[in-house]
Amino acid sequence: MTKQTAHSLRADYLAGTQKPTEVVAKSLETIGEQNDALNVFLDVYESAAQQAAAAEELLAKDGESAPPLAGIPVALKHNIMVEGERVTAASKILENYTATYDATIVNKLKVAGAVLLGGTNMDEFAMGGSTENSAFSPSKNPIDPTRVPGGSSGGSAAAVAMGSVPVAIGTDTGGSIRQPASYCGVVGFKPTYGAVSRYGLIAMGSSLDQAGPLTNTVADAELVHSVMAGRDPMDMTTIDVDTYPAVETKETYRIGVPRDFLAEGVDPDVLEAFEAHLKDLSAAGHEVVDISLPLFAKGLAAYYIVMPAEVSSNLARYDGLRYGTQTPGETLLDVYEQSRAHGFGDEVKRRVLLGTYVLSAGYYDAYYGKAEAVRRLMRQELANVFTDVDVLATPTAPTPAFTFGAQADPLAMYRQDIFTVPVNLTGVPAISTPMATVDRDGSTLPVGVQYIAPHAGESRLFDLGKRIYDAQL
Repeated sequence: MTKQTAHSLRADYLAGTQKPTEVVAKSLETIGEQNDALNVFLDVYESAAQQAAAAEELLAKDGESAPPLAGIPVALKHNIMVEGERVTAASKILENYTATYDATIVNKLKVAGAVLLGGTNMDEFAMGGSTENSAFSPSKNPIDPTRVPGGSSGGSAAAVAMGSVPVAIGTDTGGSIRQPASYCGVVGFKPTYGAVSRYGLIAMGSSLDQAGPLTNTVADAELVHSVMAGRDPMDMTTIDVDTYPAVETKETYRIGVPRDFLAEGVDPDVLEAFEAHLKDLSAAGHEVVDISLPLFAKGLAAYYIVMPAEVSSNLARYDGLRYGTQTPGETLLDVYEQSRAHGFGDEVKRRVLLGTYVLSAGYYDAYYGKAEAVRRLMRQELANVFTDVDVLATPTAPTPAFTFGAQADPLAMYRQDIFTVPVNLTGVPAISTPMATVDRDGSTLPVGVQYIAPHAGESRLFDLGKRIYDAQL
């Protein structure tokens, strides 16, 4: 079955063969039929039908000049503020919190005419790679419900994979858009750090977080990113078009493959699929060359120092007093301790404790300082490599989607991020597209390929992705 896309829906609206009210009604019907089993949406917005009617009226007046996402159903990860709607970050400590303002990207989506359908499940405070850490039970992978959809944006990826929406928005701190995209067989895009405003996103790692789209095609990811991107006075880390040197698209690309980075930990059939994909790239006229990125192997260790440090700072605000769930106590300290003990899940506590430790006196230089030094060296290493190649290619994840409980060891779960975290540490853009399928216990499961470009190299990723992936659809 051909999946609907933002582009195909736009064409249908202009041709009069579909209407936004009909499409949104079908989306809501799909959610009603599947959500009890898959637990993808934590909330469905009551205003969805009203939004669709407004978009329909707008298209009827002058469809050609209607905004680019008019009438397109969009799902939002549950850590993105939508004024008047519940936003929990899938945590008990924010179980009944209602957003008082729109995130910048939400405002931009509204201006673009998108129909905001609901909030999707995730790992608590975006900490995890499977949605198993959600305080409201995990989501299931629509392709095989015995398996995880990935994380932390697992609900957003599953929302697209189950056919409820053509577009979902996730956040990516260490692979949280790209890894679930790989597990669910969809496209996931993480922009250059600063290309998209973080204002109105519930923070996890402030130097790492970026919001991006999950879609069925690269062209849709490009469209949605163009709507959300841009400088924002409410987020001083956002960048201008001239912050980095211009990155041009090319007729053919020189694609670097970090072979030393693929030496171990990748399932043999995933590696076989990746090698076959490289041959397809060569057959399409691109030059595939081996490169060395020795510091990238250190990325996982550096990330799991930098990220928890930022987590411990960002989550200090959840004290049970100002907002969110409060657990009563005899003293003010009791309120703090009990609210956090009952409000946070195990993975969040683990990362807060680790982050507090690496920032503590006597350990700051030994751990956090060294991790930041490695991060700077990784950026330089990557900049040097991009003087020789145009794009890097790796598998998105070392395995396909795993069964629930299969990665119970936290360290085993963290290793799923090996190919994605260096991208966030260095701030460059990356995209995951479906690459192939592999068989596991009678299930045919998708696996993705990740392309990485220099800073501000989004156009290069979209160009390559459309030519390699979209052209096959």
